[in-house]
Order: sequence, then structure tokens, then C-alpha cells
Amino acid sequence: MQQQEEFPRSAHPIAPDMRVESPQGVTVHRGGPGGAVALSPQPLVLDGSHGEGGGQILRTGLALSMVTGRPLRIDRIRAGRPKPGLMRQHLACVQAAAEVCGAQAEGAEPGSTALHFRPGAVRAGDYRFAISGAGSCLLVLQTVLPALLLAQAPSRVQLTGGTHNPMAPPFDFLELAFAPLVRRLGAGLDLTLRRRGFYPAGGGEVQATVTPAATGLEPFDLLDRGPCRGAWAQAVAPGLARGIARRELEALRRHLGWPGDLAAGQLRVAPARQNEGPGNALLAVLEHGGVTEVFCALGERGVSAEAVAHTLAAEVIGYRQGGGAVGPHLADQWMLPLALAVWRSGRSAAYTATQATLHTRTHAELIPRGLPVRITLTEQAGGTRIDIAPAEGPAPA
Repeated sequence: MQQQEEFPRSAHPIAPDMRVESPQGVTVHRGGPGGAVALSPQPLVLDGSHGEGGGQILRTGLALSMVTGRPLRIDRIRAGRPKPGLMRQHLACVQAAAEVCGAQAEGAEPGSTALHFRPGAVRAGDYRFAISGAGSCLLVLQTVLPALLLAQAPSRVQLTGGTHNPMAPPFDFLELAFAPLVRRLGAGLDLTLRRRGFYPAGGGEVQATVTPAATGLEPFDLLDRGPCRGAWAQAVAPGLARGIARRELEALRRHLGWPGDLAAGQLRVAPARQNEGPGNALLAVLEHGGVTEVFCALGERGVSAEAVAHTLAAEVIGYRQGGGAVGPHLADQWMLPLALAVWRSGRSAAYTATQATLHTRTHAELIPRGLPVRITLTEQAGGTRIDIAPAEGPAPA
């Protein structure tokens, strides 16, 4: 039997063609492709301890505030975590969001458990963000990306910090799995890795060029991953003995039953750039007709190369055995860009995932609080189907 969960629309919808007067008396339009973001006096109020209860609620709340113009208030930020409140990584996201839309932010300080964020109009431009403490460049980029996708002109974002961090998507995931899907919406997202950065040293450099869709974001269904076209693995180990990378790749090959060796091209040791590392990441890339999936395991002191490979192999095998088009991480991170496209176009879309994690379910509850969309999760054989529809449209079958 299928089990279905529906997460309803926002209580304060903002129509795509809405024209409103902001509290400051500035009139802005939600026009056609690349139009300015409409401002609404209705605040978006979130409980930062709900669901996943971590930085995801902050980042998504900021993104929703920027694209709708609604003031944001988050209370009880990370209340259930060992160190509650805003950490440096979260403050970097707040500061980047404020710069992109000229926002006023109250409570943006270390340890704060409440944030008031009042956005202005989103501005395309050339941005530089430095994330201290080896914080993730990619989490900051994902915070501002939805707004820049709806800006009136292309933007360039240069970030320094971590590129391969625990509890954050690695650069390779955004480049190979996430960005191609964004481009299929009709927008441009080009990513360049200038230098890798690992915790705790950081020092990574990433550049992103974001080009809004010329004719508006166009949602699409992703219900099947398609035939497998290739699979390969790469070990990144700058500043470490070269034998570590080779041991990881050989152990991964055995776990996955892949033929060949380093000379065959399926197993690769990434060359180190100047001043990279020390650090270690083991990546597996599965290329299908409909989607490319990227899985990553990070090495750490005291953990053997073989243990790193075992962790990664378990993720890859879980995906191969599942029936969904995307894996658990892409299921979560694809939801907001697709919801934006559904909102702007007025057309429904759906995708399937091998599983719906707590992050995914939190997103499914959170996004309709900010956008006039309805998100339905339906458990089915091999995974979960995720339907996103305009709030005014019919319920998914």
C-alpha cells in the first residue's frame, strides 16, 4: 500500500505576477523571467528546532525570504544541538544572503538563537565571500543560489573556505550531480574549482557563474535514473602518502565488484594543486541517462583507507539497489530549485528518490511555508515519489 504525506501551501501566497508596496514605499514587480522579487509584509516565522533542527532550516529560510521578499524570523535556532545558536558557518550564510539582497539582519552574532532578516531587492552582481574556519563554500552558495536564479542579470560568486567538508556537499557533487539538473531548468550554473579546501585548514577556492533562465524556469519530471552509462571513482589525498589513495580505490573496487585497476581509467588518483591539503576524499560517480549521482566519504585521522572505502561502498550499493532516480542527498537538495520552477511556471513536476531522509521531510514541510506550492511524499517500491504542484492546482494522483 502506498503511504502519502502532503505538505500544504503557504498561508500567505505570493502570486508570480504580484505587485505590492513594501513597508519602505518601494514598489517592485514579480514580472516575467528575471523579474524583481515581490516584497510582502507578511513575515515567514520558523521554529529552528523543528524537524532536522540544524542549519538547513536557516539556509532554506533565508533563501525563501530572498526569493519572496518576506521578512524572516527564526527562533530556537539549533536549540537541540550540543552548541545551540548560530555558528560561524551559519553566520557566513546570513551575511552572504544579506549582501545579495541588501537585507537588514538582527541577531546575526555567534550563539544567537533568534534571527530577524528583512530582505530588500535581489541584486545581480560580482560577489566574493570568505568563509572562516574552513566552513563550507558550497552551503553558502546554495543559500544565495535560488535568489540569483531569479535575478535580472547574471552573477559571479567567488568563495573561499572548505570545498570538502563533513556534513556538507562536496564540490564534485554540485558540479556533476546538482548543476546539470539546474541547467535543465533553463538556467545557467557553471562551477570552477580553483583549489580544494579541507577542514580545518580551509583555503579552498570556488567560482560560480549563475545565469537566470531567459524564458523562465521550466520544471521537469525525473522519475527514472535511466540506463547506466558509466561509473568511476576518484581518490583525493593532497598532502598525504600516495599509497592511501591507491588503497582506498582498490578496496572500493573490491566492494563494488568493479574490474580493472588504476590504469583502466575507472579508478583515478586526483592530482594535487599547489597549497592543497592535507585532506582526503573518496568519490564515486554513477552516470545514468537521466541523472548523475555522486557519493563521497571523507578520510579522517585514525580511520583506515579501507574503512573509508567501506563507508562509501555502502552508499553506492544502497543507491544501486534502490528504485529512485536520485539518492538521499540529491533528493533533499533538488527540492527547492524544482519548487521555484513550479511556482514560477505554474506547472507541476515530480521526481523519485531511493529514500526520504529527515532532511528531505523537513524541506517538504518548510518550503510550502514560504512558497505557494504543495509537496507530497508517497512511499513506493524502492523509494519515495516527491510531487510538487502549484497550491491552486489539483492534488497529485
